[in-house]
Amino acid sequence: MKGLGKYISSDYVAASNALAGRKACRKVMVYVESYDDVFFWRSILSRVETAGLRFVVTLPTRDKKLERGKKAALMSALKDNVGRDMIACVDADYDWLRQGAGEYSKTLLGNPYVFHTYAYSIENLQCWAPSLHDVCVMVTLNDSPDIVDFEAFLASYSVVVYPLFVWSVLCSRNYAYGKFDISSFMTVIKTGSIAKHALDKTLERVGEKVAVRLRRFAATASNKAKQAYAALDSELKRMGVLPEETYLYIQGHQLFNEVVAPLVSSVCSDLIRRRENEIQAQSKHNTQRNNEMSCYERSLESVTSMLKKNTGYLRSPQVARILSDLRRYVDLTQNKTTKTGQ
Repeated sequence: MKGLGKYISSDYVAASNALAGRKACRKVMVYVESYDDVFFWRSILSRVETAGLRFVVTLPTRDKKLERGKKAALMSALKDNVGRDMIACVDADYDWLRQGAGEYSKTLLGNPYVFHTYAYSIENLQCWAPSLHDVCVMVTLNDSPDIVDFEAFLASYSVVVYPLFVWSVLCSRNYAYGKFDISSFMTVIKTGSIAKHALDKTLERVGEKVAVRLRRFAATASNKAKQAYAALDSELKRMGVLPEETYLYIQGHQLFNEVVAPLVSSVCSDLIRRRENEIQAQSKHNTQRNNEMSCYERSLESVTSMLKKNTGYLRSPQVARILSDLRRYVDLTQNKTTKTGQ
């Protein structure tokens, strides 16, 4: 058989559940894009499980071989097969922002068994600004009140790039408004090297690049495009896409790898030095110092690992929307189960 959709579907999983008996806990298969997605979606799905419903998060398989990859491949394989007992959880990318412009956007918005992040990707939510202080503490075991204000920086960065972000979304919805794809947008808003002592310069540098590109749009865009831009700006804000949170809707890998992880690493390096200096100053003799230093070093964690394990996003408005969608699905499918059983 060729194609995942040929032999696995919600009906197949439902039949498997039926074999377990009416009193058995119903299992719902949840297909995600990659290994990193498994923990992310488990952390969310576990909050809507009930005594009679259990989610099983996994990567799809074909011919007993593991399948993983882009959201497009997953949705192509599963879009006609998801249902009451099999769902898909994916990154929104720009498809939620496109609001039906394109095949995958229509599936994302129209299929009640496909759930998405309400941010570009899981990486954006792992980088949710209010959680980054806690990540630093997780890495260094040093809770200092004067480390970088991550929320203020990412809000400022977001406000700087937002006007160009609107153009990127507009062009992704309708190519007639200009050739400015996501890659082009991300190239413009690259921060370059980033460190906690030079964040103002980083913002200035990005702002200058954004201004250059905005002037080009101002000079070349048609009046129709400019009117569409103004309308989209208002629409995005009604959708809850706020200028100060633009970082949640840009390409997640670049945000994670080139902005947040380097900045968190810079902060953590400073916190580690402070703790080591404290150990050095407070130790009464070399043996105590070496023991304390060794104990502390063994307790340190990787910045990348802690960001990926960061669950602070569970407090975010985006996850609140995901949970609302999931609870609606759970209520609907449980009601159907009850009626069918009666």
